[in-house]
Amino acid sequence: MTKPSLPELLHAAVAAVGGTERPGQVSMAEAVAEAVDDNAHLLVQAGTGTGKSLGYLVPALAHGERVVVATATLALQRQLVERDLPRTVEALQPLLRRRPQFAMLKGRSNYLCLHRLHEGAPQDEEEGLFDQFEAAAPSSKLGQDLLRLRDWSDETESGDRDDLTPGVSDRAWAQISVSSRECLGATKCAYGAECFAEAARERAKLADVVVTNHALLAIDAIEGAPVLPKHEVLIVDEAHELVSRVTGVATGELTPGQVNRAVRRAAKLVNEKAADALLTASEGFERVMELALPGRLEEVPEDLGYALMALRDAARTVISALGGTRDKSVQDEDAVRKQAMASVESIHDVAERITQGSEYDVVWYERHDRFGASVRVAPLSVSGLLREKLFADRSVVLTSATLKLGGDFNGVGASLGLAPEGTAGDDIPQWKGLDVGSPFDYPKQGILYVARHLATPGRDGSRTDMLDELAELVDAAGGRTLGLFSSMRAAQAAAEDMRGRQDRPVLLQGEETLGELIKNFAADPDTCLFGTLSLWQGVDVPGPSCQLVVMDRIPFPRPDDPLMSARQKAVEESGGNGFMAVAATHAALLMAQGAGRLVRAMGDKGVVAVLDPRLANARYGSYLRASLPDFWYTTDRNQVRRSLAAIDEAAKAAR
Repeated sequence: MTKPSLPELLHAAVAAVGGTERPGQVSMAEAVAEAVDDNAHLLVQAGTGTGKSLGYLVPALAHGERVVVATATLALQRQLVERDLPRTVEALQPLLRRRPQFAMLKGRSNYLCLHRLHEGAPQDEEEGLFDQFEAAAPSSKLGQDLLRLRDWSDETESGDRDDLTPGVSDRAWAQISVSSRECLGATKCAYGAECFAEAARERAKLADVVVTNHALLAIDAIEGAPVLPKHEVLIVDEAHELVSRVTGVATGELTPGQVNRAVRRAAKLVNEKAADALLTASEGFERVMELALPGRLEEVPEDLGYALMALRDAARTVISALGGTRDKSVQDEDAVRKQAMASVESIHDVAERITQGSEYDVVWYERHDRFGASVRVAPLSVSGLLREKLFADRSVVLTSATLKLGGDFNGVGASLGLAPEGTAGDDIPQWKGLDVGSPFDYPKQGILYVARHLATPGRDGSRTDMLDELAELVDAAGGRTLGLFSSMRAAQAAAEDMRGRQDRPVLLQGEETLGELIKNFAADPDTCLFGTLSLWQGVDVPGPSCQLVVMDRIPFPRPDDPLMSARQKAVEESGGNGFMAVAATHAALLMAQGAGRLVRAMGDKGVVAVLDPRLANARYGSYLRASLPDFWYTTDRNQVRRSLAAIDEAAKAAR
């Protein structure tokens, strides 16, 4: 039997999921197949509606080697595992003459731990363990969550937190889960043979396609101990998120509360001298942190340096002592010891990293209203790490609706450790960039309006003219507005102002869960939804409920953001344009994601309104506009009001 062609396979898969074949999807599938066959690297921008999941799944399944697919969001992971992969495998099996297997793999703390569930969680203040089910009042929210978790543990096949509906609080889940550092290990654990996390790993070892998340991919790259099975092809979806997720995994943090917990956990398990040394070091660290002011530490202050060295040395002593001391009064000592070891090792590692003072790290203080001060350390750049760990031994395909910024892929490529496209060299990963476009007719479906007449926004202070403009636009649109704000304070001020001016419902992020807000926004076209960062990327509302997307200002990083400002300075010191490489790239990515909320289906029409004149007037404005969908562009306020009113009338007539 002749081998089926890629177009045949794609046609069968698209029919199976009830989709429509798009020219961009075909181009993408062909490019992915070529990259995989040539063991090459590909960056592919596939606009909303392209059907990019099938654009990479079909050629990956046809290739026959093991593939890891890493995504940023839970929603896409679920779509792949629950919808796209089952239907695609079913459709391709007769053509491929084999049935590819697929599995989901996440970090250990995402799975229910049977040891924690049955034996209890180590308690900080007392020796031994405590029964969390007895400790929580049955009538409390925590008690109800825990009882539901115990019932669920008898019926779940996966133990995966995301399969529990409705979900439970982080506090409840923490009672019955462990991190990889806290895990006893399958061979030492009485429940090792039934372990959900181990079962997920075993399924992944046998699967042709392993679906995971960016965080686990980052851990696999950074920590050296492989957590993902060996694979020949890596596909990174939502790749615009990868750098921030890897940075998050590579960031260390120390807080007085975290150190105090480690002291309590270790106290019963080591000799008095070691315990006292850690307690003394912890008190010294807490005194320093009481005076900490937010901001970057170009050099580690002397008092902080001494406090961290004391913590590091005391933690090292405790780690050595934890291996030898046995306390007969402690129940299930292995579990208690493992949790204590995990807490103390984490403190030792971060304290040592900061005291070593690498030129490739950025250190800063943060202060949180609820949790107090913390000291944090993050890599100045993750590009070298990604170049070395990501592109070395496999073909890598990175895809997203927003990878091409300012007209090319080189900005995103640089953040991933890639030289400009086409650069030759023995140790330089070779890659291609491909923009397969979008099935949407952006110039006919959308308008980009820049309110050029407004005052340039300052860092602080109210923007009365912006609020007036917003109210007029919302009124012309008849509601139907998604407001994307650069800060929570700005979103709250706009929501309060709008509620005072008119009767339309204004939903505000933080007043309900995100899922509930989006559901209510989609259900009522008169409604507005205002919020900040997660709305710029997390809203998918096709149809008449979202016909005006407003951005209050260009979302540059805050000038006092320690990590972003350090990265900008580093680019400038090496002779580059720090503002364009860091701040403008960050803003372009967010604006492209935000503008992508408007047109989600073939029939959608509307306006993206940017209430910041710099998009029209500043030199970098053309770079930012070139990163957005190709909407019809105007600065005419009267024209845009007429257009919004016409769209509103058409939507009402179609009800």
